[in-house]
Amino acid sequence: MMLRNSATRFIFNRSSTIAIRAKFPSGIATSNNINPSTLRSYSSSLIRNYRFYSSESKKPEEKEEQEEKKDEDENCVHDTAKVTELQEKLEKKEVELKKVKDHYLRSVADFRNLQETTKKDIAKAKDYALQRFAKDLLESVDNFGHALSSFKPESLAESKELADLYDGVKMTRDIFEKTLTKHGIQKLNPIGEQFDPNKHEATFELAQPDKEPGTVFHVQQVGFTLNDRVIRPAKVGVVKDPEN
Repeated sequence: MMLRNSATRFIFNRSSTIAIRAKFPSGIATSNNINPSTLRSYSSSLIRNYRFYSSESKKPEEKEEQEEKKDEDENCVHDTAKVTELQEKLEKKEVELKKVKDHYLRSVADFRNLQETTKKDIAKAKDYALQRFAKDLLESVDNFGHALSSFKPESLAESKELADLYDGVKMTRDIFEKTLTKHGIQKLNPIGEQFDPNKHEATFELAQPDKEPGTVFHVQQVGFTLNDRVIRPAKVGVVKDPEN
């Protein structure tokens, strides 16, 4: 019934009817009449051909669409792989950057520590460059002291020449000690001070009822410091505690 309706609709189209008449042999199709059975047969053939040509026309389009879709899928896979590769490279670069940054910060810290250490070393070298030279000069200071202590007060009162000699030696010693003080060398004369083992060297102990135990009551040899650093401790006598 559907085929018949389709054929009937096809027949009512004038141009299609003309086409059908042209296709039929002269014995079958007349100018005003077409055999119905032949029409049905021809319509069926025409519909099959139409479907065939329709499917054939769709196949290239479907194939082209499939190829395009396949290309898109391949491009998508390729892009995904490329993005993954770039992400891995980025992660590696971030790790390398972190290592380089850490190494840089450590290098800067080490360099700053080196600068501070170098500054301290330079300062120490400046402060104590005279230490060996100063130690050699201390014997001269001691000799000045020995020379002055050899003069007896009564001899100085009796002889003007000895008194002048004493004054000359004392003046020379004072100038010499001022020069040492100018370069950071200070004398340690801890008489009456509390004994300090970092600055004093106790050579003997003696009980002194009128003095506090542990204090220095006698200086056998003066000490010296260079920029507040002891280069020679003072040799002293310390008051002994009677209870010990």
